[in-house]
Amino acid sequence: MRKLLFILFAFFAFAKGNAQILDPAKWTTKIEKKAENTYLLTFNVVIEKDWHLYSQFTPDGGPLPLEILFKDQKGNFTLVGKAKESKTTTAFNDVFGVNETFFHDKAQIQQEIKITNLKITKIEADLNYQVCKEVCINLEKKFTFAIPLNSKIAKEVAFKTDTVKVDTIVSKPAVKQIVVPAKSEVEAAKPATQKGLWSIFFIAFLSGFAALLTPCVFPMIPMTVSFFTKQSKTKAKGIRNAIIYGISIIFIYVVLGFLVTWIFGADALNALSTNVWFNIIFFVLLIVFASSFLGAFEIMLPNSWANKVDNQADRGGIIGILFMALALAIVSFSCTGPIVGTLLVDAASKGGIAPIIGMFGFSLALALPFMLFAMFPGWLHSLPKSGGWLNTVKVVLGFLELALAFKFLSNADLVLQLHLLEREVFLAIWIAVFGALALYLFGKITLPHDSPMTHISVGRLLMGLLVLTFTIYLIPGLWGAPLKLINAFPPPMEYSESPMGFGGSGVKTATAILPEGAKSGPHGLVVFDDYEKGLAYAKTVHKPIMLDFTGYACVNCRKMENNVWSDMRVFSILNNEVVLISLYVDDKRELPKNEHYISKTTGAEIETTGDKWTDFMISKYKTNTQPLYVLTDFEGNNLNTATPTISYVGVDEYESWLKTGISNFKK
Repeated sequence: MRKLLFILFAFFAFAKGNAQILDPAKWTTKIEKKAENTYLLTFNVVIEKDWHLYSQFTPDGGPLPLEILFKDQKGNFTLVGKAKESKTTTAFNDVFGVNETFFHDKAQIQQEIKITNLKITKIEADLNYQVCKEVCINLEKKFTFAIPLNSKIAKEVAFKTDTVKVDTIVSKPAVKQIVVPAKSEVEAAKPATQKGLWSIFFIAFLSGFAALLTPCVFPMIPMTVSFFTKQSKTKAKGIRNAIIYGISIIFIYVVLGFLVTWIFGADALNALSTNVWFNIIFFVLLIVFASSFLGAFEIMLPNSWANKVDNQADRGGIIGILFMALALAIVSFSCTGPIVGTLLVDAASKGGIAPIIGMFGFSLALALPFMLFAMFPGWLHSLPKSGGWLNTVKVVLGFLELALAFKFLSNADLVLQLHLLEREVFLAIWIAVFGALALYLFGKITLPHDSPMTHISVGRLLMGLLVLTFTIYLIPGLWGAPLKLINAFPPPMEYSESPMGFGGSGVKTATAILPEGAKSGPHGLVVFDDYEKGLAYAKTVHKPIMLDFTGYACVNCRKMENNVWSDMRVFSILNNEVVLISLYVDDKRELPKNEHYISKTTGAEIETTGDKWTDFMISKYKTNTQPLYVLTDFEGNNLNTATPTISYVGVDEYESWLKTGISNFKK
């Protein structure tokens, strides 16, 4: 009886100790023969309710994207194109300031391969991915696909059936798990998608309205409407033709959006938008567009295109009106082209039908005036006369394109971690750009196509004051102000010359010279990112150790640092009474080969620094959730017996927990 009770006790203790190890994604796999030596590898996953699994194409700077790594590929097999995914959802993450792309409920990833070494019998693949709910977990799973042998039997099977299906053998059920608490995830996938598409529509609509007020388009409104009303036999026919003309404009731009989606694929540009070279190329394009808007030169399509289309417009009827709309698109390209190009790239980065929605919103704003003024021609008299103000609109758009260009250059710099365009430099550029725009609106700067001015209008004055206010708002960002109004645009606070701003207005690091192996962390705290070095230092200063299991992509970790660690009561303790060791579980630095090992807890192969800290956390503290804070002595014993670890809590609870552990250390 006593043995039975002991076994039951041990069982429940083990279950409790492992209850926090999460695995919300359940995978199945298969291999299908598509042609001679060509196979389709399929990964199917069922995702627990309310969890999200991130796509290969979620942008850099946010949650970690899915990654498929094939072993021993060279000389054995080649990949046919990029792995294809089932339908995804895209929504904006206001903490990271990027659009994240993810799956919910279930997903399928397929990769076609071509065998080049007919002697191989298996394909080994590693999946690295992140799933999120209230916390985020980085997982790695290993799969082995069995390849049918090139034997007579295999050939007979292939002859009898078009598709040979072989279930994969999972080489290791164990997984590497890194958990990073995130913001409260998007409430529901469908509403999030709708919200994203509505945002694209409204931005595109406003962009179309801006294009309407440029010198290439605005003068065309009275000319075109007058043409339809005067050339038509009846007023009703004139209105009908103008409406057809407006619908034709919408049709042309929507077809353009459809072609971008169809030619490149729903998610191809999404993936491209996270590419370093794409961001650099688009930076250069936006600089060219901005220079054109500012008056350096005109971007125009060949005149022969316009002439050919114009000749077709003389045919009359609906076809003629369609060609008239196409002629407008070509003639106005110097003004609309940069806007359309920017919109298409931004919309395409969202994936799915976003380019079509974007072009619909843009063209609707462009077409509505032609239809409305045809219905109510008397309104034409209320239109402001063409003049210098049209060029002002174009120049303002040029300044906005110039500012936006540096966002793409910043993306490339962040991915490469070059630290060439850190937060202070980015903000300095924006302050210069918007400051110059304010001076332009006040009439202090003139550009090539501007008309002479004796005074500025009230509207221009108000616009100048608004831009000047925004410019002044940016300046404190150089000293570490968060600038929440534009948090999606500049690099994050930690990606700067000094996380506290170059004015040094924030909390200073207490130690003038950092201890060996330490670095300046959040709020200037002295932080170690290596356990052994931190432990050695703790022994020399005789202070307890606070382990901070964190991650670079950890949103709630950043929230704890910003909201709890910044409180002077907590900061004082962290700065003076403990040695802080932050262990990043998503640190991808490769361990030396002689330090690789197989985890005794999970059975996973430990290859990176992040793997090592993850295995340490799971084996020592029986959890894979972050942020995770532990107070220990020099032997690794917990100092808080009642609450050994703590996670996402408020200031009062955190302070009390710290004081209790430190008090126990001093006894």
